Amino acid sequence: MFSYTGGIVLLAAVLHASWNAMLHGNRDRFLSMTWMSVAIAAVSTLVVLDHPLPPAASWPYIAASGLVHIFYNLCLVRSYRRTDLALAYPIARGSSPLIVTLGAALFAHEEIGPLRALGVAMISGGIIAIALQGRRVSRAGVLAALATGATIAVYTVIDGIGVRLAEGQALVYTAWMFLFYWLMPALFVAARGFAPLCRPVLAEPMSVAVSLAGGLVSIAAYGIVIWALQSDAMGAVSALRETSVVFAVLIGRLFLRETVSPTRWLACLVVAAGAVCLGL
Repeated sequence: MFSYTGGIVLLAAVLHASWNAMLHGNRDRFLSMTWMSVAIAAVSTLVVLDHPLPPAASWPYIAASGLVHIFYNLCLVRSYRRTDLALAYPIARGSSPLIVTLGAALFAHEEIGPLRALGVAMISGGIIAIALQGRRVSRAGVLAALATGATIAVYTVIDGIGVRLAEGQALVYTAWMFLFYWLMPALFVAARGFAPLCRPVLAEPMSVAVSLAGGLVSIAAYGIVIWALQSDAMGAVSALRETSVVFAVLIGRLFLRETVSPTRWLACLVVAAGAVCLGL
């Protein structure tokens, strides 16, 4: 896992942490995610128009994953309303690798050895420790974050199976799945109207630009993950991807001058050790 593919998945983790850091200061998560989705869907449309259809066997998985991704976006917005980003994000990302590992075993008949199982557990446990360290946790906030983590696990397992039926066409599979992101602006307009979506283009152009850039980074990050899911264990890929939480801590310390406690550094070391276990 760790060789070439593992390094690429870690790059995806860095990209994932980067766009989350870019969007950290945006007050309206629903609006920001909608403009991100516009960028993702627009790029996907260009790819789809320039490539042949994916194999028919992968179509049900493309549709299922696309719809689950939309539900994930809504769950994420809801979890951010229930609790703060620094708590909701790590719980959601930390809980998903364990669920992915179980789902891959049940639905894709994947086997994972003791060392990899330990690595997944260490990464998940370390990430959740980062979230919970020194924080008061509300039941509603934790439940919302766990629901988000469950949706992440569901679409990861769906994509892990679907891309393997796409006969090596990971790019096309990804693009068709992300076409469903056109539903996000439709949902936003249905909820708030067309004017609130367009008004920030003139009133807050930098905020919209950051969201669009975040969408481009996001599609690259998850596109790498789908490519890796073609041949590697889903739980291991998911766990390595979720080391993005650790990169987010490092970005916060180096660029945002955030304070990192010794306990949080220890949790980061546990996550790093888990990643090493996946590579052995």
